[in-house]
Amino acid sequence: MEWINGLISLPWWGYVLVTLGLTHITIASVTIFLHRHQAHRALDLHALPSHFFRFWLWLTTGMVTKEWAAIHRKHHARCETPEDPHSPVVLGIRKVLTEGAELYRAACKDQSIMDKFGHGTPDDWIERNLYTRHSAKGIVLMLIINLVLFGPIGLTIWAVQMIWIPLWAAGVINGLGHYWGYRNFENQDASTNIFPWGILIGGEELHNNHHTFGTSAKLSYKWFEFDIGWMYIRMMEIVGLAKVRKVAPRLEEDRDQQQIGVAQLQAVIANRYAVAARYARELKTVYAAEIERLRQSAALPELSGINLSRKMKVWLKQDANDTPDEERAQLARILENSQVLATIYSMRQELTRLWERSSLTRDELLKELQDWCNRAEASGIAALEQFASGLRRAALA
Repeated sequence: MEWINGLISLPWWGYVLVTLGLTHITIASVTIFLHRHQAHRALDLHALPSHFFRFWLWLTTGMVTKEWAAIHRKHHARCETPEDPHSPVVLGIRKVLTEGAELYRAACKDQSIMDKFGHGTPDDWIERNLYTRHSAKGIVLMLIINLVLFGPIGLTIWAVQMIWIPLWAAGVINGLGHYWGYRNFENQDASTNIFPWGILIGGEELHNNHHTFGTSAKLSYKWFEFDIGWMYIRMMEIVGLAKVRKVAPRLEEDRDQQQIGVAQLQAVIANRYAVAARYARELKTVYAAEIERLRQSAALPELSGINLSRKMKVWLKQDANDTPDEERAQLARILENSQVLATIYSMRQELTRLWERSSLTRDELLKELQDWCNRAEASGIAALEQFASGLRRAALA
């Protein structure tokens, strides 16, 4: 009767490692196959890993590729609006954290989402006749396999497998990833990077980076960030099992370039969020000193309890339309009392108008950027002059 205890006997820590290993494969399948490959087409996958990921997800989640991709695409297209399938901004953080899986299942029933956003996903015989038609049978098979291999403890391993994606993906990423963390970029939604090291959830922890560069196969951006999903993709690419189609653009400097040209214009437009973040970073000493001067002069007593330096950093990274209504009065009061802050803020917003002027020709945009750099260099603000000089040397990596 020893067979009833399973074919494999392990110490307690061995079962823990097995469980973590199995759930990590599931996380890798979600982030590489469902997310980066299927939903965003950021990379191409060889048939071998593609079919493995589909089979593994059928075993461990019961999720249908078309449904997952369609819901996620709609999330990006309608982010933080009432049409977003799982926005904590709209629905509240508690609901998304605790009912994320239910929100996903409710969205799966909306055929209009499937019709509009589910294009390009697998539609072969095995998808139609097994993975989609019998989506729940995979997880039953996984239960049987676990019981045969590990005995009664296999039920616990299976239960952890079943809760892993609803907890981490549907709850934490969709919830905390739009509620708590740090932001490299002030894009048009509330996405955040939960942690700079994307290991536990396959790199999906870097959610603000992803929402800023949605079609990038690499989710890390800054030097201290790590995306384990990207590491796996590069390993597969090296052996010919994957091909990266797109990564986030990088803003660099060409030291030999001194005049604004088409290449510099393209680099600035392609890296608009990076340009805005660099602007806020390089002007920090200017706005911090000016805000301290205002505090010393007691010019803004009603704002005495507010961290204005932190707010100004965000305001300079944002386009004006993205600044919350309740903060605009605070910003206006500050700008009224400081010509320096008014100058650097207005110059920052002119950059926004530059890359939003889609009706202008390339030559007209080039002239606008040249004029902006000339005025910045004549502003008398050293940090602004230095930033403009950097734009003259901008280049795409």
